[in-house]
Amino acid sequence: MKIHLLVVGKTTAAYISDAIDEYCRRLKHYITFDIEVIPELKNAKNLSFDQQKEKEADMILKCLSPGDYIVLLDERGKEYSSLKFSEYIEHKMHTVPKRLVFIIGGPYGFSQRIYSTAQEKISLSKMTFSHQMIRMIFIEQLYRAMTILNNEPYHHE
Repeated sequence: MKIHLLVVGKTTAAYISDAIDEYCRRLKHYITFDIEVIPELKNAKNLSFDQQKEKEADMILKCLSPGDYIVLLDERGKEYSSLKFSEYIEHKMHTVPKRLVFIIGGPYGFSQRIYSTAQEKISLSKMTFSHQMIRMIFIEQLYRAMTILNNEPYHHE
């Protein structure tokens, strides 16, 4: 199984980008992981929030393949502790035959078409973070899950 992170818009803050690169490098020791960036919309200021979400949905759907298991990172999703998230990932490693695709939407969330395409939603916190920071937090939690599954000392109870 491969884990794929699909994000809308590039990461512009260097400190966030550096942290993402570091955790991606660490993850390569455990799993096949990649990030795909969907370009931000041009002339988005001329579009309503719903129009932006629909145009982003068109681009997101083009990146998906048959057999993908799609999980949205969404504020209304299920929350996990780090230990439970590691169990979730372990279960998916045994049950998802192709790609486990996590999607982080743009600043206004997802269109209904994306919600209806996804199999699950996960929330990383009840707090709100920028969609760029969520990338770093998610990748760090994925790395943490791998170290938990491998009984390594990164995570402390």
